[in-house]
Amino acid sequence: MSFLARCAPAILLIFAISTAAQTMPASQPPLWSTKPDVAAFEKIENDRLATAQHSIDAIVAVKESKTIANTLVPYDEAVRQLNAANYFAGLMQEVHPDETFRDHATAMTRKVSAVATALSLNQDVYHALASLDLSQADPATRYYMQRTLLEFRLSGVDKDDATRTRLKKLNDQLTDEQSMFDRNISDGQKSIEVKDVTELDGLPQDYIDRHKPGADGKIRITTDYPDALPALKFAKSVELRRRLWLAFDTRAYPKNADVLKQMMQTRYDIATLLGYPSWADYNAADKMIAKGTNIGDFIQQLNTATGPLVQKEFAMLLAEKQKADPEAKEIGDFEVSYLSEMVRRSQYNFDSQSVRPYLPFQQVKQGILDTAAKLFHVTFAQELNVPAWDPSVETWDTIENGKVIGRFYLDMHPRKGKFSHAEMDPVLDGVRGKQMPEAILICNFPAPTVSDPGLMEYGDVVTFFHEFGHLMHHILGGRQEWAGISGITMEGDFVEAPSQMLEEWMRSPQVLATFAHNYKTGEPIPAELVARMNRASAFGRGNWVATQTEYTAVSYDIYKTRPQEVDLDTVCFNDVKRYTPFTPTPGTHMYTSFGHLGGYSSAYYTYLWDKVIAEDFFMQFDHGNLLAGEAPMRYRRVVLEPGGSMSANDLVKNFLGRPQNMTAFQQWMGEEFQPATGNSKAGQ
Repeated sequence: MSFLARCAPAILLIFAISTAAQTMPASQPPLWSTKPDVAAFEKIENDRLATAQHSIDAIVAVKESKTIANTLVPYDEAVRQLNAANYFAGLMQEVHPDETFRDHATAMTRKVSAVATALSLNQDVYHALASLDLSQADPATRYYMQRTLLEFRLSGVDKDDATRTRLKKLNDQLTDEQSMFDRNISDGQKSIEVKDVTELDGLPQDYIDRHKPGADGKIRITTDYPDALPALKFAKSVELRRRLWLAFDTRAYPKNADVLKQMMQTRYDIATLLGYPSWADYNAADKMIAKGTNIGDFIQQLNTATGPLVQKEFAMLLAEKQKADPEAKEIGDFEVSYLSEMVRRSQYNFDSQSVRPYLPFQQVKQGILDTAAKLFHVTFAQELNVPAWDPSVETWDTIENGKVIGRFYLDMHPRKGKFSHAEMDPVLDGVRGKQMPEAILICNFPAPTVSDPGLMEYGDVVTFFHEFGHLMHHILGGRQEWAGISGITMEGDFVEAPSQMLEEWMRSPQVLATFAHNYKTGEPIPAELVARMNRASAFGRGNWVATQTEYTAVSYDIYKTRPQEVDLDTVCFNDVKRYTPFTPTPGTHMYTSFGHLGGYSSAYYTYLWDKVIAEDFFMQFDHGNLLAGEAPMRYRRVVLEPGGSMSANDLVKNFLGRPQNMTAFQQWMGEEFQPATGNSKAGQ
């Protein structure tokens, strides 16, 4: 993996709003303003690559002393151009509706990555940067060079010619394998047939209305999230849920089994060439966690912390199952979502379908935009009549004091061939005085129609808040002097902290009251319903953490050793049994559609690592009014705005006044079993 890819991981996003329409900033046209066909797309990409190469050549051509002006400036321009090319190609691979265009975008990601890899192995550029006198430079510039030289070394720039040649070949190979892994998941939709309409019992009426029989008279449910997740949560039919889970957890199988094994071998070869015993150790070297073995230690800390709580929750789930099956002793992984919903109904008097009428898509979108606007002291305005690759895509500006400081795109609904999960992707790095940051939110929420308001699940809205946290991080951190430290470019295992913290705003009665109104009557969501929702949502956190620990362990276990020692199905089966109380469904192969095994590789621990940080951050806010006090702006200034201009460890300490600890996380995890106090979380 090139150092550019390591410094700019693709993640997730979202934002807030002003209702006024806005004309586009003349200085920076939106991404799709020229409506490029394949040839025009490739010209845009090739022009960026040529500009980057020109900057690289300029560095090498300098004969006099190396300075910031003649070396760092052109180097950062190369970074800016290569990142922009990489973002655009990766985005088109994930969202363009035409398969041929996606194929060309996949090929372009390989081409861009090859150039970035060559730069990361360019000894002339490395020595030029290493020779810079930074004694008079500002701290952000010094930190930028410190991180950059580390990434160069992690790329193998200081190795001999033969090793660097081998590393380049392996990195190019890894790019191909990662692209194929992602494409197979995007293209790997499956479906099941509903054998009898009674199998839909328990599902919301609007879901049933969207699933009419086809021309052959059969009803089909796909593995796309808006189809699969409600069925797994609400369908009374055990058989339907079992069949759907089997289809869902065999997406991209068997294709991706082979691709993943190839990726594991390629990564192992890269790591060992660079002197590391495993990919997990190599990949941790530039992270907050520092060492691969620390991932294993963190997993065990989580497992110990969740143990008693998991057993309490499992007992409640099993008691619920035994109402229908008195002899039951086990709970299958495919049953967890449904049984959790049943427990929330029976034990907490909360039916999650009861909140859906208050969460139509357009109101939720507006509400999240408004919330972010208040929280971060910005406004948002939509750019109208802006072309995009699909008519549903919207273009928005982020505005502060009357000035546009960033742009983002919302691609929110599923379609064939589109990335099937939810994420924020950078589109452009912000560079002070040169380029404003841009990003995109890619989601798969139900699309509203004239007859269907697109009612959202509670979890969908949490996801929306999560992704918006990423987006704000990229935009607000995008006013650096250098592209290489703009936006989300700090250590890769910090990037999920701001997004996971913003999820907590979904639990605030004050926040929900501003946008959660019944789509038929306009009635605001009752405070009493929010209180029951929050109490019920606290149930299951132990098992959620246990399941995330399982995923973390899979991510670590397949990359911590020689690939030849790994049997993927055995690892997944054993980790389910070791870290959760649930029984794996025979015949599933979850690793083939576990997209993070490509991008995050061994670092899926990031989500729980950052959940610990996020809850620690959240404790600093006024839980009676999350938008009040000095915490929101202090958080923006201290955590988000620095971007990657300093270590994430320093960002955390600067905001908390100390390193993170697990106290707030453990309180959050066990909240359902804790007595209510006067200092409870928002919404209690």
